[in-house]
Amino acid sequence: MKLGLDIGATKTLGVVLDADGKIRAEVRERTAPGADGVVESAGRVVDALRAATGDPLTGPVGVGIPGLVDVEQGAVKHAVNLGLDGDFVPLGDLLGERLGLRAVVENDVNAAALGAAALSGESDLVYVSIGTGLAAGLVLDGVLRRGEHGAAGEIGHLPVDPHGAICSCGQRGCLETIASGSAIAAVWPSDDVPPAQALFAAAQAGDPKAVQLRDDFAAGVASAVRALGLTVDPAAVVLGGGVAQLGEPLRVAVAQALLDQASGSPFLASLDLAGRVRVVPADHPVAAVGAALLGER
Repeated sequence: MKLGLDIGATKTLGVVLDADGKIRAEVRERTAPGADGVVESAGRVVDALRAATGDPLTGPVGVGIPGLVDVEQGAVKHAVNLGLDGDFVPLGDLLGERLGLRAVVENDVNAAALGAAALSGESDLVYVSIGTGLAAGLVLDGVLRRGEHGAAGEIGHLPVDPHGAICSCGQRGCLETIASGSAIAAVWPSDDVPPAQALFAAAQAGDPKAVQLRDDFAAGVASAVRALGLTVDPAAVVLGGGVAQLGEPLRVAVAQALLDQASGSPFLASLDLAGRVRVVPADHPVAAVGAALLGER
């Protein structure tokens, strides 16, 4: 059986996959901050998975985590929301000591791309994560593309508006300032439900301001899809991340924006980018599943 962990700022989700790739067990725990907290949270999840399956789970554990990851060293930094900032933290070694397993550490969006590829059966796929930020994972001809500096797929930091807002990366007018969960929260704050859910619900109810903001957001995501489509031309584009919990309404909005963008270009229309867009099923933990597959790569 294969073991995978998706470590996020608020939760650590672990899964065990059987020989057929089906989820045998799934456990979620709150993530404690700092290196010690992250390791202990992961330890609680693996302990619970061992108890749930009755299996010692002695194989490698794959770990998806936000931040800049040195895959060879199993180290991570710039995972600010986890309290792992500053120098690289040897997370693989620390987890290995706590769990008694070899730990394979990968960026969480890259892990999710592997999970999305496994779910879809596609060997050529782009996974677009729309959460607090905007980023992509690339699986090209079955191979995960990280880039020379681990920056492949950082589509959210592509500047598109020279007069736009300053991005967290220091540039101005990045796609992330338009097409992300934090961008929605800035223009449509909500206390009782996630802002993206509130915005799409208001747009569906006919609120003209909400319709415009939803369409602006969808056009931003579509611009990211278009840029990725024109650079790597994947067979499929899968939308994931927290905002993708919207499901089909998100896919429809982004597909319509892609159709609008291609309306004046026979070339773009011929690529049928809108027809390639899918959304991760809400109940499928692609990042944890992809992490579980890391041990065999």
